[in-house]
Amino acid sequence: MEITWLDYVVFFAFVLGITLLGCSFYFQSRQGASAFTRAGGKLPAWAVGMSIFATFVSSISFLGLPGEAYLTNWNPFVFSLSIPLASWLAAKIFIPLYRRQQSISAYHYLEVKFGYWARAYVAACYLLTQLARTGSILFLLALPLNFMFGWDISTIILCTGGVTLCYTLLGGMAAVIWTDAIQGLILIVGAVACALVLTFSMPEGPAQLFEIAADYHKFSLGSFSASLREPTFWVVFIYGLFVNVQNYGIDQNYVQRYLTTSSTRKAIQSTLFGSLLYIPVSLLFVYIGTALFSYYTAQPGILPEGISGDRVFPYFIVHGLPTGVTGLLIASIFAAGMSTISTSINSGATVVLVDFVQHFHKQPLSRKQSMAVLYGASLGIGLIGVLVGLLMMGVEGVLTAWWKLASIFSGGMLGLFLLGLVFKTTRRVHVVLATVIGVLVITWMSLSPALHPGSPLYPFRSTWHANLTIVVGTTVIFLVGFLLTLLTKRRRRS
Repeated sequence: MEITWLDYVVFFAFVLGITLLGCSFYFQSRQGASAFTRAGGKLPAWAVGMSIFATFVSSISFLGLPGEAYLTNWNPFVFSLSIPLASWLAAKIFIPLYRRQQSISAYHYLEVKFGYWARAYVAACYLLTQLARTGSILFLLALPLNFMFGWDISTIILCTGGVTLCYTLLGGMAAVIWTDAIQGLILIVGAVACALVLTFSMPEGPAQLFEIAADYHKFSLGSFSASLREPTFWVVFIYGLFVNVQNYGIDQNYVQRYLTTSSTRKAIQSTLFGSLLYIPVSLLFVYIGTALFSYYTAQPGILPEGISGDRVFPYFIVHGLPTGVTGLLIASIFAAGMSTISTSINSGATVVLVDFVQHFHKQPLSRKQSMAVLYGASLGIGLIGVLVGLLMMGVEGVLTAWWKLASIFSGGMLGLFLLGLVFKTTRRVHVVLATVIGVLVITWMSLSPALHPGSPLYPFRSTWHANLTIVVGTTVIFLVGFLLTLLTKRRRRS
């Protein structure tokens, strides 16, 4: 079965509808910086929760989780099991903290604790991370669409980036939230439809799917050994805990949403709803990967040679789904990518305005000046993100390098916040030293896999699994800062 005119109609109707919906908030968003960055602070909790969920599910998750489950087992799902604890910490500590402070920036707190240098450092790291993220998602979104449609990759990147930038620039945070909510619903419906088709398309019925998967141990959550070199259950769980605490606790993408509701209670409700919704949906994604394995194992002749891993799901979408459902699934992949990109653009523009321009501008900015900065920053971040996506084309290893750089950029954030939460007062030199040491450790662990046996640094490489980079880096920053502060206090007492 191939892509038909009905699939094209479904897909393009979705793209046009989302664009028009986002642009319809133009007159609301232009009322001022508050309207553009927090949508007036009166959005319903369910919509904000769906936006949080949609932001979490990028096109990488939509295609990557089924691909990983197809190749291995349900080990990637362990990441989701850490979400309840992370979202609980956000509800108890971070959301009330951000609702109390008089700034929309997640990094204002660091200036209060350690001075402006900490705020500027983390804000700059955040912007670099978002640029890497936007370019990576655009590139990875273009690959399956190129495989399915045969469209040119650069055209897909340009069109996707242009459409998303258009409604994000015009509609502000209100457009981001409401389009995210619709996109989240579409990707859930698409995933459920795909799972049902796979389940009931087995030659001998649904039971055959589970029998084959069980024979190949596809439902395993991974090894429970204490090894730090493999993606065991514990390595993935601890990695997920640190990443999710960073996401829900200090990421501007999420913090900005905490301020779009009318009360702290509603902000907590939206966060718990959006975060916990990801757990069953991610389970659905790994189930699809397992179902694909069983489906093609039961019918070995229908999967062409060379199609494996991340390419199996796109192949099934084109050749295994009924007419119309294929268009829905392609729209779902697009929705997952667009929701994440729009969030990065709006939150990045907010950081540029609040953390940099307003700080260095001697006089308070007028509404017109603030809007000019937000529009200019949104346009700049969107265009640079598209450029990053284009630069990834045809260059081997660029994507891996960008993710390593993103790990280095974001690795020091959580450790700084933890130091600020634990200590009322900490000497600036101690915090700077702890951050430098932590970032050096993160850089060492991130670049270790690239060292060749002939390199003089090869004997000093890290042999731990890459998932532990953020865990070790955050822990080093916190422990160094903790010990230096403790020693200083003891010297003062003596």
